[in-house]
Amino acid sequence: MAASTSLLQVDDLKISFQLGKEMTSAVKGVSFQVNKGEAVAIVGESGSGKTVTALSLMRLLPSAGVHISGAARFQSPQLDSVDLLSLPEKQLQQVRGKEISIIFQDPMASLNPVISCGKQVAEALLIHLPVTKKEAYNQTLELFRLVKLPEPERIFKSFPHELSGGQKQRVMIAMAMACEPSLMIADEPTTALDVTVQAGILQLLNDLRLKKDMALLFISHDLGVVAEVADRIIVMYQGQIVEEGSVLQIFSNPQHPYTKALLACRPTLKTQATVLPTISDIIAAETRASDLGRDLAGKSIRVPVDKQEKVPGNLTHSLPENPSSEPLLQVQDIHVEFTRGRMFIWEKKQVRQAVKGVSFEVFPGETVGIVGESGCGKTTLGRALLRLIEPTSGKVVFNNKDWSVLPQEELRKSRKDFQMIFQNPLASLNPMMKIGEAIMEPMQVHQVLHTQQERRQRALELLETVNLSPEFFHRYPHEFSGGQLQRICIARALALEPTCIICDEIVSSLDVSAQAQVLNLLNRFKRELHLTLLFITHDLSVAKFMSDRLLVMDQGQIVEQGPAQQIFTSPQQPYTQALLQAVPAGELEDILRAQEKRKAYKASIDE
Repeated sequence: MAASTSLLQVDDLKISFQLGKEMTSAVKGVSFQVNKGEAVAIVGESGSGKTVTALSLMRLLPSAGVHISGAARFQSPQLDSVDLLSLPEKQLQQVRGKEISIIFQDPMASLNPVISCGKQVAEALLIHLPVTKKEAYNQTLELFRLVKLPEPERIFKSFPHELSGGQKQRVMIAMAMACEPSLMIADEPTTALDVTVQAGILQLLNDLRLKKDMALLFISHDLGVVAEVADRIIVMYQGQIVEEGSVLQIFSNPQHPYTKALLACRPTLKTQATVLPTISDIIAAETRASDLGRDLAGKSIRVPVDKQEKVPGNLTHSLPENPSSEPLLQVQDIHVEFTRGRMFIWEKKQVRQAVKGVSFEVFPGETVGIVGESGCGKTTLGRALLRLIEPTSGKVVFNNKDWSVLPQEELRKSRKDFQMIFQNPLASLNPMMKIGEAIMEPMQVHQVLHTQQERRQRALELLETVNLSPEFFHRYPHEFSGGQLQRICIARALALEPTCIICDEIVSSLDVSAQAQVLNLLNRFKRELHLTLLFITHDLSVAKFMSDRLLVMDQGQIVEQGPAQQIFTSPQQPYTQALLQAVPAGELEDILRAQEKRKAYKASIDE
């Protein structure tokens, strides 16, 4: 399907970072090519060097303390063959954004918070194309429709903080597609998206590259997503390419232990295990494959028993001898409305209903999953339960207390038993506070334990509990990976020994191995600390792995609820059925079906 002419040729790319007096190699002599019209995926876990490789191609890495060598030849329609790594800045500006564009993983950090989303996309058109402001406005609205953003006119005027994570990501994709580049680099572009929007975006990227003969360099940790979009896969591990081949070759006959580990770690709708294997488990198991007595390319991997640590005794809650059948949490007819202010006095105030009459119960020790598309109201609901957002109306009864009418001081004290872990761990931690202090802070606020020394000891025990070294106590948040930061946030939430925790998309941005570690950790705490969890996620595979019962939300309402297994095997509502059908399975028959579909679409275009 791809043309034989190479659009991008990367040779012996090496990238090192200077940390103090030492040099750390992030990319170690990587070579690959991307052909015109081809979709190439680079996969690997966090820290493998895949994002650094992509950023270096567009010269977006900081100049201070970064050493880059090698070559990256790009066949520019305007400048002919150029080396992106040595191209003068003025000529690079002609290529970057127009001929090569990039979709960043974190849209909140990539969008300007003080400029409306529409103006930011229109700016890309005005800089690179000969269009008027009116034409740029109309083209931006059309791009918003292409990426399935609701109410394009409203989104154009909205600022990034007014949109959900998935909506911000779609704005970034619209911006990257604006000038119809020859090469699009997509760095984890669907991580924050729900399954239906993800399926639509993947189809859109596929259609665009086939129609415009655009090449796609797709960076992801999710092999299920990669299977839907890529022609070829490059597997990176510790800064090196360890395996390369077609999608079918990688999925049907992986050769390297790391590739096998990536395939085995990801939960799917067919996963039956209670503990997910991690990358380190599987690579260690590969070295003693003869003892395991089974092929590690299979789906059944045994996790070593010594990986399943116990929670320290002084952190363990005890269940009552006669467990009560009364619900721990009762939510009755919760409504949440947002009012958009008027820019002019003659404008009417706009009221948007984010949550519309939601009611449900959660029992002690239960995990209730809340799933739905981006913007369905699930995160708003979670925050409203804790009164981080004040509900417009309704009632929340937690532990026999009506939180709807609790005075602020009593509400603050009651939150000790009802905690929340947020989606973005880096934004949840104070960048000026060491992580040990961050874990101790809630204990100080709620007067847990008597002395600072006791709290310090508890914080050290919590770090070990979440499989982090006590040496990390004195480090700052920016020194950790996403998976480590999320485990730190879990430790902080556990510091107050809560009975219920709301987990809001806590693994949505993590690679498969870090995701497996966090999910295994939460399941262990459920068993040993008898925690009750509300697990908010757009990832249905994760929801199935974690949940006892499921609530499916759409447009602010619960449209289906029941035992998780029942909903996944026999969904009743068309909306739930559509969600399940959109989940990328990554099975061989799905890969073949996707390839045939792409061939048919390409043939129709050529005709």
